[in-house]
Amino acid sequence: MKEIGHWINGKHVPGTSGRFADVFNPATGEVQARVALASKAELDAATEAAAAAQVKWGATNPQRRARVMMEFVRLLNRDMQKLAEALSSEHGKTVPDAKGDIQRGLEVIEFCIGAPHLLKGEFTDSAGPGIDMYSMRQPIGVAAGITPFNFPAMIPMWKMGPALACGNAFILKPSERDPSVPMMLAELMQEAGLPDGVLQVINGDKESVDAILDNPQISGVGFVGSTPIAEYIYSRGTANGKRVQCFGGAKNHMIIMPDADMDLAADALVGAGYGAAGERCMAISVAVPVGDATADALIEKLIPRIEKLKVGPYTAGNDVDYGPVVTAAAKANILRLVESGVAQGAKLVVDGRNFALQGYEDGFFVGPHLFDHVTKDMDIYRKEIFGPVLSTVRAKTYEEALSLAMDHEYGNGTAIFTRDGDTARDFANRVNVGMIGINVPIPVPLAYHTFGGWKKSAFGDLNQHGPDAFRFYTRTKTITSRWPSGIKEGAAFNFKQMD
Repeated sequence: MKEIGHWINGKHVPGTSGRFADVFNPATGEVQARVALASKAELDAATEAAAAAQVKWGATNPQRRARVMMEFVRLLNRDMQKLAEALSSEHGKTVPDAKGDIQRGLEVIEFCIGAPHLLKGEFTDSAGPGIDMYSMRQPIGVAAGITPFNFPAMIPMWKMGPALACGNAFILKPSERDPSVPMMLAELMQEAGLPDGVLQVINGDKESVDAILDNPQISGVGFVGSTPIAEYIYSRGTANGKRVQCFGGAKNHMIIMPDADMDLAADALVGAGYGAAGERCMAISVAVPVGDATADALIEKLIPRIEKLKVGPYTAGNDVDYGPVVTAAAKANILRLVESGVAQGAKLVVDGRNFALQGYEDGFFVGPHLFDHVTKDMDIYRKEIFGPVLSTVRAKTYEEALSLAMDHEYGNGTAIFTRDGDTARDFANRVNVGMIGINVPIPVPLAYHTFGGWKKSAFGDLNQHGPDAFRFYTRTKTITSRWPSGIKEGAAFNFKQMD
């Protein structure tokens, strides 16, 4: 049985806690590896080593740090297929989807190559008589990232790339469900020239998370996962004086106006709702057609598209639309919510409950589901399902559709499909959601913009990647400088007025 430990001081080390978690092959349901779960003592020792390594790394010229990022990008492209297959084998997503996972992380690393420019401070000449003022951006020291199972390459890179480019050391605590790719990323960072100890990968569970939140040497923590855990990490981390950014759950609505291109909207919904088996925080899980005629036309377009979806293991080829969900527990939770939708009166127009894949009966596959006539009080509407389930909530008017997205407790992403520019502009201006798509179903910003939701989808005041990441991982220091000339006049006991 393969055993996965930790990455500490530039090498693989076995765990010493004696605790392990199983790593499954989601397609077969078989245990393919065991991952060590770190103790508080292991986490604290790794952090101590990271803090020592950070001093020299933080003093390294930003351009030299950027060259490490540049080489890392080259290595990611070199090993793309290898990384994608490892990712697919533990997560279950298709190889093309796994490559997309890696690519979106790679793009953030490309943005980090611009660190020398992004880290420039400000300067004011002659702020007063003989006085200059300037600011510097300096690393916060040791930062940590607690990342989820659904993007085991992208989100670790979203976290560690900007942190490292800013001169910090970084403790990565990836999901214990699919830990191999984060370990491979650490190997590539070392090959790219990152000094030993600057990046540590500590595998673990809640014990490791609490150790991160309580360790006084860790100055900043980033998290992506469910909202209850995001709230916990944010409150405990900030109570310990840390800078914390947490991104939680989502319930993303897509509004379809009567003037929308129905084929375009249906294709967008199928891709955004069922891609990666719905295990995306930016997945569209609620379709909101405006008017019964729009809803009827949309459902008519959706049913044949959904029924044609090919579900299978990543080894079945690139024409597979989506694979299994990550664990048996995830599958059971999805099917439980589907049953609640039926019991609460929603109409299940595509029923995937009896889906079975010959030869993979023990895998964690979930068939595609489509609900119609879903209402706001149903569990399938209120809760994040994180599976291949699309709910249709019919709205009579645009205002009613808008209010659905605005009234929901989550505010990660939303979209509108329409040919009317005035409606689209009104929607973008008014809706209280962090990321908006106009005829774009999954509005994930590119690396040079920032990613982040509103309401209970995010905690903290700075977003992921883009310029916000460089603000999060640095502190601003402001210097007021005066070089006296001529005869000194003695001490001054009051603020001197500017001439």
